[in-house]
Amino acid sequence: MKKLVTCLALSTILFTGCTFLGNSEGIVKVNDTVISQADFDSEFNKTVDSSMFKAFGGSKNFVKSEENPMYNIFKEKIVNELIIKALIEQEIAKRGIVATDEDVQNELKSVIDKVGSKEELNSILKQRGVSNSEFMNDLKTQVKIKKLVDSMEKINVTDSDAKKFYDNNKSQFVHKEQVRASHILISANTIELIQKIKSKNKDINPTDLNAEVEKQVAAQKAKAESILAEVKKNPDNFAKIARAKSDDKTSGERGGELGFFPKEAMVPEFANAAFAMKPDTISENLVKSPYGFHIIKVTDRMEAGTTPYEKVKEEIKAYLETQKQIEVLKNFTAGAMKTAKIEYLNDSFNPAKGIKIKEEVKNVDKK
Repeated sequence: MKKLVTCLALSTILFTGCTFLGNSEGIVKVNDTVISQADFDSEFNKTVDSSMFKAFGGSKNFVKSEENPMYNIFKEKIVNELIIKALIEQEIAKRGIVATDEDVQNELKSVIDKVGSKEELNSILKQRGVSNSEFMNDLKTQVKIKKLVDSMEKINVTDSDAKKFYDNNKSQFVHKEQVRASHILISANTIELIQKIKSKNKDINPTDLNAEVEKQVAAQKAKAESILAEVKKNPDNFAKIARAKSDDKTSGERGGELGFFPKEAMVPEFANAAFAMKPDTISENLVKSPYGFHIIKVTDRMEAGTTPYEKVKEEIKAYLETQKQIEVLKNFTAGAMKTAKIEYLNDSFNPAKGIKIKEEVKNVDKK
């Protein structure tokens, strides 16, 4: 089944509040709210760092120049989003909407229920580089946005709505054979070992390099064998051992839990071993993959098929509710943009000026 609920308020929710810094140069004024250069820079860096450019160094290496077409695309998008955020914050203040501590705690409980556990939530936040304080601020903003939407339109998603969506989107609930597994990884990535050894001894010759790699791999294998023996001695301690000793820290924090996955989602060595195992069993021997040595525990199995409606009903309803909330906000912001007084304090951020400049360049080229 394809995951439907993609928005869990983990770091980017429907909209997040602006952090308006009074000591920074203003670039856009929306009614009485000034959006600063610092606001733009912060949002720009976050956007680039969560895009495909992250693989190339993210915002640190991104060329922030009018000569870079991608910069102009990002700039126009971010300025527009900051204006929308300002309009929403203004409407929230106008209606006297607040988020109480109880509201925030209820929202937190809802998120934890969706991801499975508090430990899983902390793991996801860590992966995304979101601090607890940032997340709690996001939750507070989301509570206020939900209250704003509720004050504009009462949203009611029925079982009938969910069933209709399910029937019209059956392909989204078809899944291949899957297993649910946990693992303990003792890393022995040859490429990483070579890089690490060379960083300490740039002049090492190939023979000595290979010998050192083999030595370190053997040491890691011995460590993994020792941990496997420990697991076999007391299988009930698998999760505890994974948290303490697995080199895969992300799954380790969850007791080694990897969840359900199809065969093609994992490297062949790992997948072949996991799919050959029965539920509630631990791999008899170490499983070697390009990442190192794995101790695998299979806990469940799901045959290929279609996930029943009853199992996804609540998830579908949450998804449809979110879609309706977004639609209400879009309708509001579309109207607010028409009546708002928007003043560009820095012409380089004015999309209309940007279009004029592009036209002038075209005219020069024609001459």
